[in-house]
Amino acid sequence: MKYTKIPTDTFKNLQLNAGVLLKSFDVETQTLAADSIVGATSGGVSFTAVPSRIDFGEDIDNCPKNTKELMRNDTWEAKMSGTFASVTKSLAKTLVGAADMSGSKITPRSDLADADFFDLWWVGDYSEVNEDGTSTGKAGFIAIHLLNSLSTGGFSIQSSDKGKGQFEFEFTGHYSMEDQDKVPFEVYVQEGTAA
Repeated sequence: MKYTKIPTDTFKNLQLNAGVLLKSFDVETQTLAADSIVGATSGGVSFTAVPSRIDFGEDIDNCPKNTKELMRNDTWEAKMSGTFASVTKSLAKTLVGAADMSGSKITPRSDLADADFFDLWWVGDYSEVNEDGTSTGKAGFIAIHLLNSLSTGGFSIQSSDKGKGQFEFEFTGHYSMEDQDKVPFEVYVQEGTAA
């Protein structure tokens, strides 16, 4: 059959496994520090980035809707969501969003502080070379950098009989007054290099 084919390099271009959520990630050195892992997830992580567009031709007589020369991106809404299978005091505070922590107590706030926003990374295995890098090779990865993220899914726990609790999460990236044109997410696709 002529049209039931796949590219011959398909295996080289697969994203594999669930990936990991990190507080920081260096794309050059591929540093993955244990204390940077946000928490254990269950069921993987979902990322979506949806643009909001303005059609400047919509009120012009005889102008077809969605004329490409008159379309402009207004903003992007970037979200990362999933379920944590583990939680710490720090992560619980992060999930609440606007909150203060004192000892074992997390107190929600009505106001938002600059410290409530943070950068979040999702990094997953990519390409046929995805083992730990050596001095002569590097693992492939796909990374999503969510800038100025804030928990927008609230705080929730679902416990189960003879099972573990699950903590659903949703983080949304935000624009900043400091760099108003910077879209609040970046994507990196790095092929692995064999030893």
